[in-house]
Amino acid sequence: MKIPIDILKFSSLFTHVFKAWVASIRFEDQGGYATIRELIEAGKPVVLCLWHEELFALTGYGYREGCRAVTVVSQSKDGELLSNVLERLGYATARGSSSRGGVRALLQAKRIMEREGRAAVFTVDGPRGPRQQPKDGPVFLAHRAEAYIIPIRAIPSKKFIFEKAWDRFQAPWPFCTCRVHVGEPYMVMHDKLTDEVLAMERERLREALMGLGPEVSE
Repeated sequence: MKIPIDILKFSSLFTHVFKAWVASIRFEDQGGYATIRELIEAGKPVVLCLWHEELFALTGYGYREGCRAVTVVSQSKDGELLSNVLERLGYATARGSSSRGGVRALLQAKRIMEREGRAAVFTVDGPRGPRQQPKDGPVFLAHRAEAYIIPIRAIPSKKFIFEKAWDRFQAPWPFCTCRVHVGEPYMVMHDKLTDEVLAMERERLREALMGLGPEVSE
């Protein structure tokens, strides 16, 4: 006889473990977060864009920096657990994904950005890939909110990679150094988001993120 386990009951435990884990990591951003903070404090809407595989490190980085942000989380059971943990860390969440409730979640994120003065955070290739191929969501939200897009990457000195995961998800080792690279802010300067414009902006975002890869610090 199987005894069902409600994994949501472990949200508090997961949150405490995560806080202890990221507290041991030495984040180095060369002052990059100052750009994000200045825009937020000036009342400018911001959409932070990252790869899904670097979510662990950058969630910890944002928590350590006290970043006031809202993030779109899928409507799956796993998404519910992630949402609970993120809210315990001080983030706001909007529930939806590219397959279910996507537009509704984006509009909810926009309202939270405006009402609470938060940045939006987007794993641009989530929730299921393809890996390192941005979706339309962050472009749509940045255009609708007249927000700055800021690409951001995390490069841990030591990490465990989940090789079988679609995104090759990364978990930085405790007590490692993690370099954070923050790109130049830019805006989506188009009147309408046609298919051609969306394709161009997705590629622009992909190139901006790839340009912040490990090679920049070699």
